[in-house]
Parts: sequence; C-alpha cells; structure tokens
Amino acid sequence: MADSDERLIRDALAGDQQAYKELLGRHRQSIYHVIFKIVRNAEEAADLVQETFMKAFGSLASYRFEYRFSTWLYKIAANNAIDHLRKKRIEALSLDKPVQTSDGEVAMEIPDWSHNPEEDFYRKRRAVTVQEAIDSLPPKYREVIVLRHRQDRSYEEIAEQLHIPVGTVKARIFRARELLKKKLKSVLS
Repeated sequence: MADSDERLIRDALAGDQQAYKELLGRHRQSIYHVIFKIVRNAEEAADLVQETFMKAFGSLASYRFEYRFSTWLYKIAANNAIDHLRKKRIEALSLDKPVQTSDGEVAMEIPDWSHNPEEDFYRKRRAVTVQEAIDSLPPKYREVIVLRHRQDRSYEEIAEQLHIPVGTVKARIFRARELLKKKLKSVLS
C-alpha cells in the first residue's frame, strides 16, 4: 500500500485529479476515526476530514517520501482536530457588551495605552538633553563619541579616520563617557 500511495502522490503532484480522489477514498475512513476519537462529534468530524484533506493536498509538495503517507496524514488530522477544539473552547469577551454581575450590568472600560503624550515628551526631552551634553563635550571627545555611537564605527575605523592610535581612541571614548555621565547624572536623575 505504501508503494501505491507513493505512486498516487507523485501522480497527484503531476496534476492527476484521479490520484487525489483515490488517495482521499483510500484514507478517508481511517482519518475520520482519528478525528472522531478527538472531537467526539460526527458532524464536526466529517467537516474536519474535508478540512484535513484540503490542508494535506495543499501542502502535498512538502511531503517527504521517507515517511509513510498515512502517518503524515494522521498527524495533520490530529493537529486539525486539536486546533478545532482549542478554537471552540475560547470564550471571547465582547468589549462592546456589558458584563452581567450580581449587582447588575457593568460596562467594560479598557484603558488605551497605545499612545502616551507625556512619555513622548519625556523621551524627546531626554534625547535633546543627551544631544546637548554631547555637544558640550570638548571637540576631541565629542568626535569619538559621535563616530562610535551615532555612526557605529569600530575603534579601528575611528583610529584610521582620525589618524590616532586605537589605544588613544579607547581612552578618549572612556573619558567622553565619564564626562557624559557627570553631565547627565544631575539632569536625568
């Protein structure tokens, strides 16, 4: 049967509609039983069988021939049935309808945190303050900080561009950071 499944799969992939029908007919009953054991509802199981075959045939090109086709199909069927049960169990809560409590109806009020003008203001203010602190650095320190942190240059690239040793670049960046910490400590605290 595995050899004939493989032949049918190859024919189906080549566009043979009869091969699809034969695969469906050959495996429909066993897939139905797998799904029915999970969902325990005949109508839902019948619908899920159709859905399973649509998914399987839609991804037939990804089937790997070293595995049995029936095993691959059972896995799709079981996952499909489990997904169906999960979706069925989700109890959606409407934000538009009032909730019934022992004290009566209560309207749902959900705060909108998507936009916070105050936070935007502080973020912009912080960025301006940091930029002002960088601008106030002595030129040799400002230059290395901008190259390192704004332009993402490596120590070696900075050294080459400024015609100074890498050790000097590291020392200047260290000193510039220390100066920035002092300047920003009082402002941003």
